[in-house]
Amino acid sequence: MADNQYQTALVTGASSGIGAAVARALTALDLEVYALARRHEPLAELAEEVGCIPLVVDLNDTAKVDNAIADLAIDVVVNNAGLGRGYDGLAQSTNDDIERVVNTNVAAVLQVTRTVMRGMIDRRRGHIINLGSIAGLHPTGLALYGASKGAIHLLSQNLRLELRGTGVRVTEICPGRVETPYFATALDDPAKANSFTEGLTCLRPEDVADAIVYAVRAPWHCNVSTIELQPTEQTVGGAQIDPVNRTL
Repeated sequence: MADNQYQTALVTGASSGIGAAVARALTALDLEVYALARRHEPLAELAEEVGCIPLVVDLNDTAKVDNAIADLAIDVVVNNAGLGRGYDGLAQSTNDDIERVVNTNVAAVLQVTRTVMRGMIDRRRGHIINLGSIAGLHPTGLALYGASKGAIHLLSQNLRLELRGTGVRVTEICPGRVETPYFATALDDPAKANSFTEGLTCLRPEDVADAIVYAVRAPWHCNVSTIELQPTEQTVGGAQIDPVNRTL
């Protein structure tokens, strides 16, 4: 179980992929987990499976998000919800692409974090975990998505300064390619979406959840600031090793 008197957790984007894996992992730590996402059916299935509390809310609806979480005493928040667009380049992106990425990946994270951290500060106990990306740490040729995850990186770093002395910890998790529905949403061409996960063994959602559990279970005096994890066959910049011939 968790070693830091944590009792509750909020996981956004919990209906599938990394979010669902994190909800399962934190429930296994005996935390009461609030699983937030837009889709009712998969949340209901997850709740039946692990006993989490489903919150069916669109993160872009600020008023409904506040109504759903403002009165909850959250000890651990995992800002997992996010999406990617603009994979053909910023010049080819649409107004809708930019709005969706910025609202979901940046604005919603700021709003959820602001709401739950107030109680954390009052209780002098809490853990903010932000899902960043290697695209927020290194150039990957994804200007729109990288800008949104770069914002999460600096948010996490600055929160560490703002929260010094409060007992509230901040962790940023920066994965490479993970086997989730992410690419199907990010790219309209199914063949192109599949190309991002072909030819290498991607991370599993459970790998990312394990990293989060490690950070949560660290002793109270230890803040795990940043974890970067990638598939063994992926390197920054996109170069891959052929898993059969072991060549670039």
